[in-house]
Amino acid sequence: MAKYEQLVSQIQQQIHTGVWLAGDKLPSLRKQAEHAGMSLMTVLQAYQVLESQGWVVSYPRSGYRVAPKMAQQVQDTMAVQPTESVDVNDFIFDVLQASRNPRMASFGHAYLDPALAPRHQVNKSLTAAVRTMPLSSVVDNLPPGNDELRHLIAKRYAAQGMNISPDEIVITAGGLEALNLSLRAVTRPGDWVVVESPTFYGALQSLENLGLKAIAVRTHPGEGIDLGSLERALQTHPVRACWLMTNLQNPLGYSLSVEKKQQLAALLNKYQVHLIEDDVYSELYVGDSKPLPAKAFDAQGRFTHCSSFSKTLVEGFRIGWVAAGKQALKIQKLQLMSTLTTSVPIQLALVHYLTTRNYGSHLRLLRRTLDQRKAANEACLKAHLPDCVRIYNAEGGYFLWVELPRHVDTTALYHLALAETISIAPGRMFATSDQFNHCFRFNASFALTDAHQQAIARLGELVKQLI
Repeated sequence: MAKYEQLVSQIQQQIHTGVWLAGDKLPSLRKQAEHAGMSLMTVLQAYQVLESQGWVVSYPRSGYRVAPKMAQQVQDTMAVQPTESVDVNDFIFDVLQASRNPRMASFGHAYLDPALAPRHQVNKSLTAAVRTMPLSSVVDNLPPGNDELRHLIAKRYAAQGMNISPDEIVITAGGLEALNLSLRAVTRPGDWVVVESPTFYGALQSLENLGLKAIAVRTHPGEGIDLGSLERALQTHPVRACWLMTNLQNPLGYSLSVEKKQQLAALLNKYQVHLIEDDVYSELYVGDSKPLPAKAFDAQGRFTHCSSFSKTLVEGFRIGWVAAGKQALKIQKLQLMSTLTTSVPIQLALVHYLTTRNYGSHLRLLRRTLDQRKAANEACLKAHLPDCVRIYNAEGGYFLWVELPRHVDTTALYHLALAETISIAPGRMFATSDQFNHCFRFNASFALTDAHQQAIARLGELVKQLI
């Protein structure tokens, strides 16, 4: 824990225990620095964090005083959580490795049921691509990637009314590479990056690997990211970028409304902050039309939009892209220095599939199937879990977010379930703190077979034991 975080925690505890009452003046920066043995800048950072969370209020020429609304203060303590070092890789690695067991009831991993992929059609396209692949294909498909594939993606943006040039699209080895390249293009080690709380664990891994600092901003399962808390984070920290999911967020599943995406875009443009938009699930929407990304409201060219075919076709193909705008050339150079290029046969296979097969028909069937399976899995969970457990089922996608009573540790539940070949994704994977240790993510893309029903029933028994 950083020194300023220690001071924040100490003062919060003092307010809780009544050492400091509403309206009391805190020690000056200089006195607090002398008392705590810290620098003035460390104390100032701690006071600013306390202010952003609603614990204290600053007054010109009068210093900092304890805020009057104590109930609201306690509620807001988790709204903005700065973390100077992110450390999640080891735990996430263990959870993902456990899901490799073929006998596992894999409610914990992030991938679609492989049986839903149009494998036969995709394999035919791959065979055709390999058979006709020209000798110059490696050079032709160097970054930014296959020209025809980039044009096909640009046309899909155009169908939504978005003007994205093929020249600003870079083909990548999956959505995660698109996101990582975007992050590297706009940050340097030590920069602050905003993520949602809870957030996709891949974002936390990327921040850890690049030596970046995370600010986790409160996010509601039904309403999405708290824009008021986000603005406080932008006011109190030199934030360089935000890594956010505006559609079918992982792990919560919500999608921001059009109005909230517009407000988000305006806020980031106001503070001149880059947006790295993780939009790999948006094709799995429920309704008449695909939701627009925040990129559609980018007025300054600061937003990079990242997506993938992995969640809709075949996971193993690992083909994604980034609509990079002004960062396109920089991202191409970064890719050349890391992966060099994206798999040429797979790029050509996707071009063949998208031009000869009915991708739209496949997506409509996939969305319908996932909607039915989510409903069936949710009903089964409700039948076997206690009434005190809350299940969030947002429209679209295939994740359910399960919230247990706060005293229950889902990491302990994960280990108990794992011993019985059942996997879940415990809340610890999705946060920089212990805030979601009582929650877990559930993959509802699998058919509710007898074996899966038995696994859910056993999971319910384990939950009841822990409660």
